[in-house]
Amino acid sequence: MALFVLTPRRFTDARGWFAETFNEQRFAEKVVSLCFVQDNQSHSVRAGTVRGMHFQRPPHAQAKLVSCLRGSICDVVVDIRIGSPTYGKYVSVILSVENGKQLFIPVGFAHGFMTLEPKTEVHYKVSDFYAPECEDGLLWNDPQLGIDWPIQSGDVPLSPKDLELQTLKEFVSPFGYDGMPMTLSEV
Repeated sequence: MALFVLTPRRFTDARGWFAETFNEQRFAEKVVSLCFVQDNQSHSVRAGTVRGMHFQRPPHAQAKLVSCLRGSICDVVVDIRIGSPTYGKYVSVILSVENGKQLFIPVGFAHGFMTLEPKTEVHYKVSDFYAPECEDGLLWNDPQLGIDWPIQSGDVPLSPKDLELQTLKEFVSPFGYDGMPMTLSEV
């Protein structure tokens, strides 16, 4: 399945703007028919904070729809589907309150982001409930992934759990290739 960048239409007037950020019917028409069951929100105090690269293993794998509510992030997705010609490759997208973009990430991809501004807030809808026994991830700065994070210097704020994640070389993927290489489409 492809990754999708969605840009909800904004209606602007003297007060500011209004946007419909999710419509199940339109999402099914443009992206995929999917039931989101949980919404999550994070607040990061410092610019350069990294959260990721996370995913949940089956049977509780999650697709995600990510948006930035305050500040901006470099959102990164890594293909972790065995047999995919894009296995271990990544794409990144800047999401911000200003550009209003959202990123849809299907099952079979690791996800993480770096905040580009202080006091950044991120919202994401997920297609399965949080299941700690299925929680997993990849090391954010694994040289094999070669992710070009926008902030390279200084102390990168990470959770203790994220510091202990595995490298791609150590990882045994439970995700199979669905016949569609990783692509990034705008809808």
